[in-house]
Amino acid sequence: MNVFNRYAPFIQDYIYRSGWQTLRGVQNAAGDALFGTGDNVLLTASTASGKTEAAFFPILTLLDEDPSRTVGVLYIAPLKALINDQFERLDELCEEAGIRVTRWHGDVGQTRKRQLLRKPSGILQITPESLESMLINKHAEITALFGDLRFIVIDEIHSLLRGDRGLQTFCLIERLCRMAGCNPRRVGLSATIGNPEAAGEFLAAGSGRRTVIPKFDGGKEVWRLSMEHFFNSGPQADEGKDITMQNPAPEPSSDTAPKAADPGIGYIFEHTRGKKCLVFTNSREECETVCQQLRQYCEANHEPERFLIHHGNLSASYRESAEQEMKDDSSLMSVCATATLELGIDVGRLERAFQIDAPFTVSGFLQRMGRTGRRGTPSEMWFVMREEHPEARAMTPEMIPWYLVQGISLVQLYIEERFVEPPRTDRMPYSLLYHQTMSTLASCGEMTPAELASRVLSLSCFRRISQDDYRILLRHLLDKNHIQRTENGGLILGLPGERIVNNFKFYAVFQENVEYTVRTGSEQLGTIVKPPPPGDKIAIAGRVWAVDEVDHLRREVWCTLVKGNIPAYFGDCAGDIHTHILERMREVLKEDNRYPYLMRHAVCRLQEARDTFRKSGMADRPLIHLGGKMWALFPWLGSYAFLALERLLKIKCAKILGIKGLTSSRPYYMQFTMQASEEAFYRAVAAESAKAFDPLELVYPEEVPLFEKYDEHIPPELVRKGFAHGILDVEGMRRRVLSWI
Repeated sequence: MNVFNRYAPFIQDYIYRSGWQTLRGVQNAAGDALFGTGDNVLLTASTASGKTEAAFFPILTLLDEDPSRTVGVLYIAPLKALINDQFERLDELCEEAGIRVTRWHGDVGQTRKRQLLRKPSGILQITPESLESMLINKHAEITALFGDLRFIVIDEIHSLLRGDRGLQTFCLIERLCRMAGCNPRRVGLSATIGNPEAAGEFLAAGSGRRTVIPKFDGGKEVWRLSMEHFFNSGPQADEGKDITMQNPAPEPSSDTAPKAADPGIGYIFEHTRGKKCLVFTNSREECETVCQQLRQYCEANHEPERFLIHHGNLSASYRESAEQEMKDDSSLMSVCATATLELGIDVGRLERAFQIDAPFTVSGFLQRMGRTGRRGTPSEMWFVMREEHPEARAMTPEMIPWYLVQGISLVQLYIEERFVEPPRTDRMPYSLLYHQTMSTLASCGEMTPAELASRVLSLSCFRRISQDDYRILLRHLLDKNHIQRTENGGLILGLPGERIVNNFKFYAVFQENVEYTVRTGSEQLGTIVKPPPPGDKIAIAGRVWAVDEVDHLRREVWCTLVKGNIPAYFGDCAGDIHTHILERMREVLKEDNRYPYLMRHAVCRLQEARDTFRKSGMADRPLIHLGGKMWALFPWLGSYAFLALERLLKIKCAKILGIKGLTSSRPYYMQFTMQASEEAFYRAVAAESAKAFDPLELVYPEEVPLFEKYDEHIPPELVRKGFAHGILDVEGMRRRVLSWI
């Protein structure tokens, strides 16, 4: 097929105006799949490869040839910022053809939404949470909105493959199609899919269609990559050492910041000067701290302020200002960000990305690096790994620079194997089951128990949940009055249930903290958790503020700008690290390879870590004697298999081996005292893990491990079962333990 000739005339005109000489491989392949089949399509290609256009050029052509009577395309994206970015691109593309593009999320005013409700057409862009709200609050209008829906495009689908939010998204898609009586094709887009076949099955679940995964030559990836290590105070790892570098330092440093300042932050400050950069951190707290420090460097050096901030707790005005600054090619401002600027957003002619410490996933690393290299230049990322000097009496585990080793592992896994984390399809999502049960009742009104079970349990993501388990849930909700029986024997929401569903926070299934809105004068800065009393200070929007007043009833904090430097707090953030990453970390410490992207400090620090690794005996066995009765265990397991092993030791092996005081630095190592010998440890742990036991035995007798947002509303026996069978990776743990003998 000549894909270009098949495009609608307004698409061809757009390509001519844009100065394109040829179509890219992904665009030809997507055209063949979308024009030539009636199947779902999964497009996987590197960042900035033109995936969005590859999907929408054929879709808009088909919509132009046969206009839909309702919304024709539903575009689902995980972030508001991504929707805002794609809106501008799609609106320009569709304007000539008269195809309306509508954004629908919490930051969009009601006027545009009402226009769509009055006359549904074109493309609707929405987040999963806003789609949940729509199914509940606009239930009567779903058929009019989507009765002739042709396509559902799911952008950055990899971000929805490993948690409840992704399962929620596909529940919503199935529910919407049933309500509207439509059967649209699904199109998934991502740059970082580790197992395309598994992702294709995930995409197709409940659609009755197969998934086509087009193959094409994506061209050669070229990276500019560096990784440097810093102790937070001197001396650095290379001081007094004579080493030959494969690469010289990329630029001479002339940091003139205060001597007491953090050298890693000084390195970032110096190498962002005169450039437009992104500085990624792994948490909102760290993002605030880094932005404060970089702004203080500007002040100390008498330079204009050149750092902005972007994360999920900031107000829409702060986030959108940073996004617009990034898109301005003439700007030399840099932005400190979390994952909110990680996914798919075109941030203009970005010259360099920095990553402080290692991300949790290969996928996250690739996405963050992919923000650069969007104007014909190679993608460029500089890792900055930081740690405190180990204390003089530090134990062996604390001598290893875990973030540095993890960063090398992430890079090497992709270079060597093209490894990216696969979907998680083996979970038992009871929290989501509660959520979708309440959402369905709120949306559809009174239903018999059989009707409710038929609607909810038939959703693809609940295939592992039995009718018996669902009966237990419904009885529990009746007891708690979250739902109640009518005189006709039907089920409706009870008053406590209505209070939960009618709160806007209900639409999200990811865990949230109780948040307070922070204001100064007429300006909203964002939100925080656990506000301090008046007189104390808080950090938000990259600055420090004195708290003037806290209104706990309205959950508002009023503050005044002051100078200073304090840590921020927005709630806990947990990482999900795959076992294969830990296994490659062990190889990084074991091998003698020199990685061309390591800079001088990092080379020396890695060599120190390798010396520690060899001298301690970690290269030969997982259990290391630290002296006396103290031991350290290095299982090289991912987060959930590590957690299963930790519980096996505490619950099944502690008495046998005399283990006490077990503490973990997940997922790197455990430390404990033990009465038994090393050989006895291996024998006992292998024997216990080899037994055919129910994973529920790894849950403490009175424990109800609240892991997901709505676990508190679920019967304790289901919470325990979901944790044991859906969170703990018992099989992964068992394979590792048996390999030790």
